[in-house]
Amino acid sequence: MNVLDLFKLDGKTAIVTGGGRGLGAQMAEALAEAGANVVICSRKLEQCEEVSKQLREKGVRSLAFQCDISNPTDVQAVVDGTLEEFGKIDILINNSGATWGAPAAEMPLEAWKKVMDVNVTGTFLMSQAVGREMIKQQSGKIINIASVAGLGGTDPQIMDAVGYHASKGAVITFTKDLAAKWGQYNINVNAIAPGFFPTKMSKGILDQGGKLVKDRTPLKRFGTDYDLKGAAVFLASNASNFVTGDVLVVDGGTHAV
Repeated sequence: MNVLDLFKLDGKTAIVTGGGRGLGAQMAEALAEAGANVVICSRKLEQCEEVSKQLREKGVRSLAFQCDISNPTDVQAVVDGTLEEFGKIDILINNSGATWGAPAAEMPLEAWKKVMDVNVTGTFLMSQAVGREMIKQQSGKIINIASVAGLGGTDPQIMDAVGYHASKGAVITFTKDLAAKWGQYNINVNAIAPGFFPTKMSKGILDQGGKLVKDRTPLKRFGTDYDLKGAAVFLASNASNFVTGDVLVVDGGTHAV
């Protein structure tokens, strides 16, 4: 097989949670450009429909669903709707996320629970529902979006969000354990740990500490609108068939210093 063929996703069907904006939209576009059918879901249906429309205008088959990933009924509705339209699910990108900035001593319990419900429980519920179908078909690629925040602590001058850090650390361990459990079904489970990308979620952090972040990043810049595309396609495609339980860090080198 030609090396470029390893990255093609022709005939594959992908679900991208949180695909209506930011990093999710970037990765949804990448999978579509590689040939996949793309289903986009998040709590905000209008944003998902807009991205889905843009993909369809490029000749890609795409659907949009409203989904609170911490709600099992919503999750199953997305899975059922995808199967009804496409007959299978080959790729899942668990990208939906939430954060809450507050010093650890002042973090409200409800805020902690919200972050955990979306980032950890939501990732589990989507993986479980989609995974049941992947087990039946004996193949699949699950990509969990973690964060460099899940790799260790962060200077509070840059980011003071203990719940977010804890949740993304949990996502990384969940990824590794699920890879160990589901490798027998030919399901690859990996994670991407992005660094700082200018998005709606990161705006407050970068407005306050963006210069400090950039100064501590070896490549001296933030992520762009295309810097996650290659990572997503690699982990979704045959190019990564012998890669599972891994965390691909895409952060301009910040984790290395």
